[in-house]
Amino acid sequence: MDNLNISIIGVPLDLGQSRRGVDMGPSAIRYAGAVERIEAIGHQVIDEGDIRVDMSSRGQHGDSNLKNLDEVIQANTDLAKKVAEVVERGRFPLVLGGDHSIAIGTLAGLADKYKNLGVIWYDAHADLNTAETSPSGNIHGMPLAVSIGLGHESLVNLYRDGQKVKPENVVIIGARSVDPGERELIKEKGIKVFTMHEIDRDGMTTVIENVIAYLRSRDVDGVHLSLDLDGLDPIYAPGVGTPVPGGINYRESHLAMEMLEDCGMITSVEFVEVNPTLDVKNKTGDVAVRLMGSLFGEKLL
Repeated sequence: MDNLNISIIGVPLDLGQSRRGVDMGPSAIRYAGAVERIEAIGHQVIDEGDIRVDMSSRGQHGDSNLKNLDEVIQANTDLAKKVAEVVERGRFPLVLGGDHSIAIGTLAGLADKYKNLGVIWYDAHADLNTAETSPSGNIHGMPLAVSIGLGHESLVNLYRDGQKVKPENVVIIGARSVDPGERELIKEKGIKVFTMHEIDRDGMTTVIENVIAYLRSRDVDGVHLSLDLDGLDPIYAPGVGTPVPGGINYRESHLAMEMLEDCGMITSVEFVEVNPTLDVKNKTGDVAVRLMGSLFGEKLL
């Protein structure tokens, strides 16, 4: 990437899931040296601070299939406004979570500028559930479905009405835990998925080459990377709320970030689901920052 003007936006939200602690994710990533590492590469960074999240009424009301719905809507609406404002100022948004429900707000905010946005979903999970298919009612398992226009109307119509991303512009990398309803939706909508099977069989180089070629064939006007740390194997990223064994390894993840940097297509990024209460000496926050280094152009030589 050329030298960028990057705005960091923290979203200390843990209301999209059931385990406490992921609200401290933005602080853990900052503590691991995100700003310093990105600035050392040559980019200009402004930390815009955190979106305010109201925790006072957690779990007191709402549909059991859409837990903490009102609070998730409010936080994501505020995030969408902030992302849209940052993009309007010509800056590159780097969003730090927080649980993965924050992608609803990120993608809503990006939709003001990008009318044919591509999305790379680097995750162990598809996050394509709705209230009808979700086994848990946790909204962090729904953001991709919401963003392609499926789910509760107040989530789908958050910030601006309707679909924010076309399903054919979505690519999921690293999936290895997919619910039955999500599996049906992937087939119905023709969503491109590279599971761990493809990564194991073909290698990360081939997978990322195919991802880049696919998104270019879609003539996207920007690409958002939504990186859930549980996409990595829990050996490398233990501090996540929903770890799934058999994931992407540390070096494969760096290679993926390096190749995405080389292609020059990435226009916004979020790193989510870092939970310091489940971590070991901030290992997962540190991994997030190291991957940022590769994504933003850090070179060994």
